[in-house]
Amino acid sequence: MILVMKSGATQEEIDKTAQQIKTWGHDVSISKGEYQVVIGIIGDKQDLAGKPLHTLPGVEKVLEVSAPYKKASREFHPEDTVIDVQGVKIGGGHKAIIAGPCSVDTYENLILVAKAVKEAGATMLRGGAFKPRTSPYSFQGKGEEGLKMLVEARKETGLPIVTELLSEKDIDLVYQYADVIQIGARNMQNFALLKEIGKLGKPVILKNGIASTVKEHLMSAEYVMSGGLNDVILALRGTRSYETAMRNTLDVGLVPYLQKLTHLPVIIDPSHSAGKREFVSALGYAGMAIGADGMIVEVHPCPSCALSDGDQALLPEDFDYLMKKISKLESWNQKEWKKEFGSMQSSQLLKG
Repeated sequence: MILVMKSGATQEEIDKTAQQIKTWGHDVSISKGEYQVVIGIIGDKQDLAGKPLHTLPGVEKVLEVSAPYKKASREFHPEDTVIDVQGVKIGGGHKAIIAGPCSVDTYENLILVAKAVKEAGATMLRGGAFKPRTSPYSFQGKGEEGLKMLVEARKETGLPIVTELLSEKDIDLVYQYADVIQIGARNMQNFALLKEIGKLGKPVILKNGIASTVKEHLMSAEYVMSGGLNDVILALRGTRSYETAMRNTLDVGLVPYLQKLTHLPVIIDPSHSAGKREFVSALGYAGMAIGADGMIVEVHPCPSCALSDGDQALLPEDFDYLMKKISKLESWNQKEWKKEFGSMQSSQLLKG
């Protein structure tokens, strides 16, 4: 359930209403928009049967929430969430480009790529120190050595670093070095891991599962958010389908669809979607053109030498060309496009 507060409701009324709900044994989520405040009630609505919700201080109306994902729902939080990563913002019209190698291999390659992607316009550096591989005999990542190299690249460029977390046992180690934690497709429904990272405070990029639905993706975000973390970024990396032309099938139409359902930033992963270098830029451009809040893309100076996924890594010059192309997009340059789209959704959802 959500309580839509009256326009001009005082902070005292908001606090009193929230406190009363807590005394009834429910958590609350307070979303403050430009003109209105929404209080989301988290818990079993049956427990609220007969409670005088309409008479609580400052309440204008009480609405049912149909979505099973509460904290991630735009009904609970009509305004876009804007996440700040060391000064880099994403969401609410702010775009973030995360680029770098699939796996950290050598210090020289990493620094070269980090400097190249920053010069081209990237705002964060990605790099895998722990890698989930289909074969147990494939390169599994450099572990802490790779994390330390990422920190050196951050010192050189100032780019916040994004790296993947695979296991609960590595949480302390990865959190010591990373600015943003990536949860990959294979771990999207590792609920024990999701609940644990929800308690730890660092922004999370949550990729969709190998064959997951939108609802399942959002429910996984809910697991993270139920632990107390609101800084979750949804990443679309395509899903496995009957079509084998690409590594995965990326439906860019899911970008605006997700943006209608959730206030969380939505980015695309054209590298894992395409699986082939020659198609990565086209998918990246399409996703950004439709209004994605950013993208995460793989870049390597010598793809044939890469220790993982070299076939889908852009060369630095290719990435520079892609950045020049998307910088001309209306959806990139005009925050009003996103603002208008977001306000339309909010007004529709708040109609009684």
